[in-house]
Amino acid sequence: QVQLVESGGGLVQAGGSLRLSCAASGIISSVYHMGWFRQAPGKQRELVARIFRGGSINYADSAKGRFTISRDNGKNTVYLQMISLKPEDTAVYYCNANWPVIGDDYWGQGTQVTVSS
Repeated sequence: QVQLVESGGGLVQAGGSLRLSCAASGIISSVYHMGWFRQAPGKQRELVARIFRGGSINYADSAKGRFTISRDNGKNTVYLQMISLKPEDTAVYYCNANWPVIGDDYWGQGTQVTVSS
């Protein structure tokens, strides 16, 4: 059974930092494209950052320069380091594991990030 378990969310003041973790089980995360998405109330889920199985990375414009995605293959875990947080970063953050060649697409349950002004 595949599980993606996010942790590290919480309440932080504007300008603060958080590090989200996504621990994967049931899959070898290093062979998947791993991504962080977020969904704010009343808005569609959007990509924040993705690290591809080959190691390349892309970020949403809103995340560039402030967020860093990384992976620890030994721990089967993906991280999202967030600094200089803004109130507009408030959302539920979801971890995603994707391997389109075989049709795999998994989601975690989400972790709430709230940034107060």
